[in-house]
Amino acid sequence: MGFQAACWFVLLLCTGGSLSKPTLRKERVVHPDPQLSDQLHEDNQSFQYDHEAFLGKEEAKTFDQLTPEESKEKLGKIVDRIDDNNDGYVTTEELKNWIKRVQKRYIYENVAKVWRDYDLNKDNKISWEEYKQATYGYYLENPEEFQDATDQHSFKKMLPRDERRFKTADLDGDSAATREEFTAFLHPEEFEHMKDIVVLETLEDIDKNEDGFVDQDEYIADMFAHEESGPEPDWVITEREQFSDFRDINKDGKMDKEEIRHWILPQDYDHAQAEARHLVYESDVDKDQKLTKEEILENWNMFVGSQATNYGEDLTKNHDEL
Repeated sequence: MGFQAACWFVLLLCTGGSLSKPTLRKERVVHPDPQLSDQLHEDNQSFQYDHEAFLGKEEAKTFDQLTPEESKEKLGKIVDRIDDNNDGYVTTEELKNWIKRVQKRYIYENVAKVWRDYDLNKDNKISWEEYKQATYGYYLENPEEFQDATDQHSFKKMLPRDERRFKTADLDGDSAATREEFTAFLHPEEFEHMKDIVVLETLEDIDKNEDGFVDQDEYIADMFAHEESGPEPDWVITEREQFSDFRDINKDGKMDKEEIRHWILPQDYDHAQAEARHLVYESDVDKDQKLTKEEILENWNMFVGSQATNYGEDLTKNHDEL
């Protein structure tokens, strides 16, 4: 198998694809956003929760080394980046999006690492043709090396599936992904407009009889495969009960797309939304429900205080992924 073909299998495994039955328990649930900080949220005593939510836990540690003047200067640069539409105001939505990005920074760092491998013409976009060539080019040009039926089936299945996902991520429909669109393509579970694709791909992975539903046996087979005869482990028995009691909501013996969505994308309290509303409420002097840079800098202690991030270092670099 050629280098690109090998890379494809690595990518497939990293992005949730499946080439064979798992022998160990597989976790498909996309866990909701975790708490933004382990600190107590008590503004009358400490803003540490807000600092970690706004800047990220690791980054928040290094702002202790900055003076108030340095903190405000770095905060001002951050505000410019939060203001996505450059209208001079930071809305709750923009602040929420920033907090979510900071908390999931590892995703953007991952995309940054692979970006140059796909942006072949270096135009700071990745077209579908570039991605297809980088990922499937070797297979398409050397089909004779893929005589194994499993290899052939996997590539033939994944190519149209990737194209469908790419088109969904490509919001402006220009067949070329921006950094944000490519992030949505590689990590669809993190983007609201990609959730239908996550559900559909999960259904396709598990629905072995291709009837458009997931029955209990398919649900279990996705998590567990018997390596030898014998009783099922206790956790498998528990999962069968979970299927009957909670997964199969309408009790028809199988899961449809909505039931799959309910299973793998559980609704939860939106910590980023709550924190964004809190920061706006506490800093919105004129009560117009949005913040100017001046209002944020006036209340700088809540956002960064004397504790912030290595944005002190990062802002001197070109972190396009955030």
